Amino acid sequence: MPKGLLGIERLDRAEIESILTRAKDFQALQGTPIKRMETLRGKMIVNLFYEASTRTRTSFEIAAKRLGADAVSITAAGSSVSKGESLVDTLNTLAAMRPDAIVMRHAASGAPHFLARYLPTPIVNAGDGTHEHPTQALLDARTILDRRPTLEGLRIAIIGDIAHSRVARSNVYLLSKFGVDIVLCGPPSLLPPELARIAPGVSLTCDIREAITGADVIMMLRVQLERQHEAAFPASEYFRYYGLQLEHLSLARPEAIVMHPGPINRGREIASEVADSQRSVILNQVENGVAVRMAVLERILG
Repeated sequence: MPKGLLGIERLDRAEIESILTRAKDFQALQGTPIKRMETLRGKMIVNLFYEASTRTRTSFEIAAKRLGADAVSITAAGSSVSKGESLVDTLNTLAAMRPDAIVMRHAASGAPHFLARYLPTPIVNAGDGTHEHPTQALLDARTILDRRPTLEGLRIAIIGDIAHSRVARSNVYLLSKFGVDIVLCGPPSLLPPELARIAPGVSLTCDIREAITGADVIMMLRVQLERQHEAAFPASEYFRYYGLQLEHLSLARPEAIVMHPGPINRGREIASEVADSQRSVILNQVENGVAVRMAVLERILG
């Protein structure tokens, strides 16, 4: 793995498999009374989040501490960014304090990549605009592999606001390296045609029933209203046409699982009956976030 982790697109299959295998080791650690290791003892990791986050920021902090590292979390609202300081100046200031890695989330696509060219400190991309969210794709893959022997040959439907979803893009990059049949589904205004060309094995549909038919995995996405400059689809009709409901599950394979990166908007993207059903692995995704991020931090700094 190159310095830091900026995205899935440039990782090869062997690197991904190595991270997922190591994450499985860390899954076992979470069930033990003493969860702390000393692998990264003496290391300092800074979490710098320019966007709101609960799952990603907290799991990175827990992952660092379980590896024995120290972790400091900074939000834009609680930093000098709120006083007008530029991104470059903020990162240079943090780098001058000699952290061993910076975990960064930013609303601008490519922001971590830009800074990685100028800073010696490894940067882990925790989500950049509508571009990528690499550790989310990794934890999604780990969650699927907890229930399937391989990703090869699976049919995975990714449904919702595809246009603004960095989760969808990272998952397409990852899953396509394993020969997965990927179906992207959403309203025409949220389903960019060019996404079918970013990787082999990707198809598009605006029909949720077509997407779910025969699916092994149904991955729902949040409608990202904060990234939409104008309403892309009437809110009152979205759930009717693109919300996952119990009746849809009969179209998928009998052992199909339901995923969602969170936060969930019940009654908009997914019915409560589905989110709380035995098919749902949404909380398993959250749990696996810690194990996967431990594997990433260890690989970068260990």
